[in-house]
Parts: sequence; structure tokens; C-alpha cells
Amino acid sequence: MALAQDIMKGGFSAGSARAIGGQVHPTVSAAGTSISDATDLRASVNVVTTAAASSGVQLPNCEIGDEVDVLNLGANAVTIYPDTSSNIINALSAGAGFSLATNTAVKLRKYTTTRWIGYLSA
Repeated sequence: MALAQDIMKGGFSAGSARAIGGQVHPTVSAAGTSISDATDLRASVNVVTTAAASSGVQLPNCEIGDEVDVLNLGANAVTIYPDTSSNIINALSAGAGFSLATNTAVKLRKYTTTRWIGYLSA
């Protein structure tokens, strides 16, 4: 992905360049214990800084091909849920979330209208 400053050199405004490159939410607080009450993610890069035990986040409703990154810097593992209860992450059941350990990141890409694939960091 090109840097915003490089996109602006091509004649785009700063706002357009940031939108193309994606937004960062540096302080996400995970909440809830299910897909229905987990914290909604709103940026393309999300840094969880507060994570109570059994808390979670939910992916945003995205277009096919969109990517969402989640980094968990909280004190506990965070459950990451798909954007709807009928959607699937990797080989989990519909609506099921997966646990993202502390100090770990995942890049998720929506590859069909109902499926996400996640790539975990080491």
C-alpha cells in the first residue's frame, strides 16, 4: 500500500489519500462476550488497548477484497467475530469468533459476501 504522502504527490487531497490508505484506530476497547455486544470495529487498522477477560470485537461490514487488521495489546485475549452472525471466518461455524492472543495481530480479508480469511502473526 502506498503512503498517503506518495498518493498526494499524484494530485489527491490529503483526505482522499488517507481514505485510500485506510484509517487507524489506535485505542480500541474490546467489550461484550458475544457477537451481539462486541465492540464494532470502524477502521482498517485497529489496535486493541483495553481487553477485559472474554471481551470481543466485531468486524465491520465490508466489500469483497477489503482488509481489516487487528492488533491486540490488551491484557487478555480478544475474541474477533465476523461482521454478521451468518458470516464465517476461516473454517469456523457461522457467527463464531476466534481468540486473538495478547501481543498478536491478524489481517482479515473478506473474499466472498459471507467469508473472511485471517492471517495470524507469530
